[in-house]
Amino acid sequence: MPNKSPEMLPELTADDPVSGPGIDLDTRRHQIFPTLSESDVKHMLRFGTVRQFGDGDWIFRAGQTSFGLVLVLQGQIEVSRYDGLGNTAHITFHQAGQFGGEVAQLSGRPSLANGRAMGETEVLLIQPESLRALLIAHADLGERIVRALILRRVGLLSLNSGGPLLVAPRGHGRLHTLQSFLSANGHPYEALDPEHSAQAAALLAHYQPKPEELPLVVCPDGAVKLNPSVVDIGRCLGMLPQLDSDKVWDVIIVGAGPAGLAAAVYAASEGLSVLVLETRASGGQAAASARIENFLGFPTGITGRALAGRAYVQTQKFGVEVAIPAPAGRLLCDTYPLQVEMCGSLQRLQARTVVLSCGARYRRPSLANLRQFEGKGVYYWASPIEGKLCKNEQIILVGGGNSAGQAAVFLSTQAKHVHMLIRKDSLASTMSSYLIERIEATPNITLHTQSEIVALEGDEEGLRQVRVRHAPSAQETDYPVCRMFLFIGADPNTDWLHDCGVDVDQHGFIRTGFDVTKAQCRANFSQGVYPPDLPERAALETSVPGVFAIGDVRAGSTKRVAAAVGEGAAVVAQIHAFLASLPLTQA
Repeated sequence: MPNKSPEMLPELTADDPVSGPGIDLDTRRHQIFPTLSESDVKHMLRFGTVRQFGDGDWIFRAGQTSFGLVLVLQGQIEVSRYDGLGNTAHITFHQAGQFGGEVAQLSGRPSLANGRAMGETEVLLIQPESLRALLIAHADLGERIVRALILRRVGLLSLNSGGPLLVAPRGHGRLHTLQSFLSANGHPYEALDPEHSAQAAALLAHYQPKPEELPLVVCPDGAVKLNPSVVDIGRCLGMLPQLDSDKVWDVIIVGAGPAGLAAAVYAASEGLSVLVLETRASGGQAAASARIENFLGFPTGITGRALAGRAYVQTQKFGVEVAIPAPAGRLLCDTYPLQVEMCGSLQRLQARTVVLSCGARYRRPSLANLRQFEGKGVYYWASPIEGKLCKNEQIILVGGGNSAGQAAVFLSTQAKHVHMLIRKDSLASTMSSYLIERIEATPNITLHTQSEIVALEGDEEGLRQVRVRHAPSAQETDYPVCRMFLFIGADPNTDWLHDCGVDVDQHGFIRTGFDVTKAQCRANFSQGVYPPDLPERAALETSVPGVFAIGDVRAGSTKRVAAAVGEGAAVVAQIHAFLASLPLTQA
């Protein structure tokens, strides 16, 4: 995203186009700012509360007000951007029959814009829970409302408006971490370089941060944080809500990849209370895919980020509570309800069932100084942020799977040249044929077979050189590259399950269904116990009753987005069956 100081941001009015992908107020204004009919308003009245505001009164404020939807009945609301430093810019006026809000309002997150009454104004306030009920009860009206909310978020993203300000010198390693986190979660932000922004320079002069206290982050409500963690950012933006340890959820889903999101949508749409805990961003590793072309229903392909974004909005529509970043630290199965202990704290959350869709951790090669360059030249995904970093540069990409192929093709549109390294002698056994053909047809991608990274060199500012060895000849070559992308697979994220005793195979993937029965049969037989007396187990249920596993973390799963979504849908029927089998005292 371009770095523009608040004073340089263009004003957005009803007649100006939004400079975002596919969003143009001239052609889609009727969808972004629809005017509802009298019949629509009549339907909405029973879902909200009528309030009056005087001229100049604040109806909602960026970073402070949490509400569902504000429908203007009389008067008008001026909506404006606000950046936390006091800079504002007009967006639009909402007249009678129009409503304020965007995607954040589906879950009661803080507003990303300011709204002030212009003259005596009467509005209908619809709280998030009532808004979701409205969307379900009136499907056609709900479709128009949700479309407007989504398009407004896209407009804010295209303008870098409504989110936190990140203040640090260009290329700062920690800055990239925060940018990647916000971008992956579809949240607008601005990155300000003090060399080019007077306000950023003044902020640094005021706080005089030490090098380890950069970047500074200005939250939408004006609070300034020094080198905050992603957890701090999540709290500041309302992405990480306060969770009630006394509440017992029907389902806690650990991991918001395609499998977890699908399970959340289907479970919540069938009346179950659902909490999703995610460490980094919704979409999992699939969200890093530059283009998914073999997912049913998208013949021209769809980016992983777009697919994850749509699924996330669906979870909000059905009332799923999604907490990001919220890594699970332990699963406790010796009591019922089951308990999930949060990483880094003693807080324990309770659930009648737990779904493990925790995926995998990016695999790292054995290079002594690898972590020194992570975020400063070494990356594990290829989003538009990374694409801009390697503009007109030579880069190295390591990996031979589909995700590596998609990343190589995407980065080839940005980088001067992409050197693609694999250990095998061809891509045939690890990559889909359509991607192989595309790579072969891309002139600025060079495939280096039977090759691997043996050394990294650089300084405090980042990576400067990569040494590559060709295994058959043992020849080593130094490449003067500053960006390296690693797509060498992942290991199952199951270390945190040891206290619960969830059965895993020799590679760490979770056994479910018949695989659990077979493993227990072998264990019993080896101890001289035969025939075993084992309970029936659902296909996606683990060795622990009420704990299910879906997606890439499950042993024997098909590592494809479509398969993960299918398992997410299938597990909900098995959850219902488990809950129905519980004694009345536990159900």
